[in-house]
Amino acid sequence: MLSPRHGEVHMDMDMGMDGMDGMDMSGATGEMHMVFMNSITTPLYSDSWTPSGAGAYAGTIIFLIVLGIVFRLMLAGKAVAEERWLDAELKRRYVVVQGKLPVAEQVSTDSFSKKMTLTENGVEEDVMVVQKKTSHRRPWRLSVDPLRALLDTCIAGVAYLLMLAVMTMNIGYFIAVLGGTFVGSLLVGRFYNSEQH
Repeated sequence: MLSPRHGEVHMDMDMGMDGMDGMDMSGATGEMHMVFMNSITTPLYSDSWTPSGAGAYAGTIIFLIVLGIVFRLMLAGKAVAEERWLDAELKRRYVVVQGKLPVAEQVSTDSFSKKMTLTENGVEEDVMVVQKKTSHRRPWRLSVDPLRALLDTCIAGVAYLLMLAVMTMNIGYFIAVLGGTFVGSLLVGRFYNSEQH
């Protein structure tokens, strides 16, 4: 049940649809107003989580700040895990199969490879420069992909909880989410690429 804000006129509208009968819409014209408010009794996630006073409101604000920090920690944790998984994949031992060329011979016969001389501090070394032809798709691994899916699901869940807090249009909740994001990025932002999320 929605309650009117800012002294608006409350009106009941019967929508005539199943599950929508008697739905209350606030506002004289039945519109939802998108303005921030500063009420300390704004419910968060459910009617049972409605701060009853300044202390409960402060606790809710602290919860949202911590949730924002946890969100950034989860993003950083996933980035570190992805880096470790890639390192482990690149360090895997490969076995030479009879009848197939070893990697060194494949590189030397590759049309995209070029022999060059690398010079550093007067020391010359012959090197083979190889151009990457296509993108490498990493294989599905039971040891990695379920954990990656679980991390992504948890990150999405926390992100949606933060979004719902902002959608209450409570200015305190909004600033708390931004504050948690700021503090979390300040603590662990260097561990992940912000363009990813």
